[in-house]
Amino acid sequence: MVALYTSLEDLIAENDRRCEDESETSDSAQDRLQQGYIALTQALPWLHDKLTQLDIDDAEDMLKKLKRGADAARGDDTSTLKDLVASWINQDFGPSRLLKLDDKHSRGFAHDACGQLLCPSEWDWNNACVKAGIRDRTLDYIVSENSWPLFLYQDYSVNPDDLEQGLFKSKILVQAFKATFTSPSSAREADGDGDGADILENNRRARRQLNQAKVKTCVASIINMRKVTPRAIAYVVCQVRFALSSVTSWRTVDGDFDYEIFWNNIVDFFEDVPGPVTRCRVTKLLEWWTRKVFGKNHREDLTPEVVSKMSVTALADQRMAQENAAFDSD
Repeated sequence: MVALYTSLEDLIAENDRRCEDESETSDSAQDRLQQGYIALTQALPWLHDKLTQLDIDDAEDMLKKLKRGADAARGDDTSTLKDLVASWINQDFGPSRLLKLDDKHSRGFAHDACGQLLCPSEWDWNNACVKAGIRDRTLDYIVSENSWPLFLYQDYSVNPDDLEQGLFKSKILVQAFKATFTSPSSAREADGDGDGADILENNRRARRQLNQAKVKTCVASIINMRKVTPRAIAYVVCQVRFALSSVTSWRTVDGDFDYEIFWNNIVDFFEDVPGPVTRCRVTKLLEWWTRKVFGKNHREDLTPEVVSKMSVTALADQRMAQENAAFDSD
């Protein structure tokens, strides 16, 4: 989730490089690595201290175990979404040829609904020339990581004059995110506005109840995720794109489409912004995502600085000031 195509060793090496010489400049690729290391330590807050305590061999062994765990989790997510994405397509698009949950060969551009969602947003899938050109893989219609697919857009519709409008706000992305990080059942609430109860708190309460079957802890609780992050979105986007495709095994390159560069493009959209105006839009998009997934609960935002401006703290300060004033007058 933190770095789908980058090794943990590379993330750590970049952080070490910066710690050793803070005066060195960095390029966008190195900045991406550093942001990945920061995201990694936020997900695993114990990691940095643990690495400093281990010798090289033990550290390498621990990183290998983390990688095996991450690969296993990715495989589980891929398997889950293969079935769920097919069921969502059948339900929401009602294609004449329904997708089989256990079969991927009929997906991709050969299937009209999948093809529409995978189609680069700059082209009209309903245009017969476009559809034929993509399916025949002609020179005029190269499907690559340099295009935003239609499945990323809200209502699966794009405004060519404002390509950022509705980007990363599609229903299928919200469904896939919830299925991956909260629970498959929560994906049914993708149309809502995040007005329901706190899903993490519901999960905790369900596990506390007596005389009830064991409730699986959701991934978001396990990794202490309280807000949606750019790299979690990038992870889900790549998983959904793979689920829509006809490719049967996970690979970095699918025809002319490079998943690693695609991942970088998504991460850069959120992290490598040109200025404060774009940063503000990205922040609002992430807030929208957090509300869609986790609801209205803002307890994680009650930082000491925020609490210091509230009336309980203000009253305590006033009472203390009165005591001090009375003491000084004596």
